[in-house]
Amino acid sequence: MSAPITHLLDGETVTAVAGEVWSALVGEEEFLVPGHDGPVVLGPSAWVTVTGPWNGLVVLTCDEAGTADLTRSVLQMRADEEVTAEDVDDVLRELANILGGNVKSLLPGPSALGLPETGVAPLRAADVDTCRVAASWRGHDLAITIQGATEAPVFTTTEVPQ
Repeated sequence: MSAPITHLLDGETVTAVAGEVWSALVGEEEFLVPGHDGPVVLGPSAWVTVTGPWNGLVVLTCDEAGTADLTRSVLQMRADEEVTAEDVDDVLRELANILGGNVKSLLPGPSALGLPETGVAPLRAADVDTCRVAASWRGHDLAITIQGATEAPVFTTTEVPQ
């Protein structure tokens, strides 16, 4: 087993990675504002597993009110266009996947990235193996949580660490 995530990454690094991903996917003029002081973010989540010397999840959680705006921005939709639940899931999964890939590249390897999933965020492992970054975008709260898994995820025959 590898060291806890808190020994491998810090909040400043995660914030920098998230800012780069945000700029690339959400828009060059769109910025995350790190470190909001609000309560824990409740809302839709997307996550990917990282499996290798360190096993865990990279989870993105957005407040419910912000998901439609975020989806419109990423999909370059007009402000009056309706977003579907499928659109929201697609955008959250894509953001989590790219965040996860960037985080994975900073961890000891070789490691594999699982497929992105959406829903209620999985339970966290011990806080010692959790790095949480809070931010806001256009006044909407979000959180990026990198959390250790209590058990290594099970591989299918097509998911082999590289």
